Amino acid sequence: MSRIYVPAEGPEDWKQLLADPQLHWKKGYSARTLAYCWEEDNEDFPVCVRRVFEASGIRLFERAELLLAFPEYKVHLPGGSRPSQNDIFVLGKGEGELISITIEGKVSEPFGPTVEEWNKNGSPGKQQRLAFLLNLLGLKKKDVDGVRYQLMHRTASALIEAQKFNAKNAMMLVHSFSQSDKWIEDYRRFVELFGLEVGGADEIVGPRHLHGVDLYFGWVRGDKKYLLK
Repeated sequence: MSRIYVPAEGPEDWKQLLADPQLHWKKGYSARTLAYCWEEDNEDFPVCVRRVFEASGIRLFERAELLLAFPEYKVHLPGGSRPSQNDIFVLGKGEGELISITIEGKVSEPFGPTVEEWNKNGSPGKQQRLAFLLNLLGLKKKDVDGVRYQLMHRTASALIEAQKFNAKNAMMLVHSFSQSDKWIEDYRRFVELFGLEVGGADEIVGPRHLHGVDLYFGWVRGDKKYLLK
């Protein structure tokens, strides 16, 4: 993967980064909706994200600054050739400390297969990747079969990039434009594995300290107006 990134001139520039632009770039779908939301003020976090940060009661996020944002950001993982393709990776800063943030955009689509479903064929590559994820996230195999695999590798991506940038903080943030917070139970079930309690949408929880990094989780309900863009 190239380490050279070209600045976007607007949300339509995000389309070419998708694995299948014709399939995924549609009005009301997460990729397009997320792009239009984040590009509205591309020098700061979107208003809906900023509002949740400011209300979090966590000083790290209350005045957090967006330094860089990379759409469709790939993080390579052991076991197989497919990376974790994060909808957005953000390098932020709060209280003088760097924050590694992976953004998972949603509208009504689920988080994909459970770990048990994903690992059904038990190939050596999948076994290697699962062992890596379990070690990085401090989880046990018996506890993750029923959780969504996507949530595991998105969270791992945030930690990996935190270590890469020597950031003391990481967060996996779900930016959902579902006004009924569809699939939040899957998110809640996953976050509870870290000993954290999720009250609902528009909330940040944490930290859980892992490998020298403070890990946070968040769910932001995006403004429905972007579904029409």
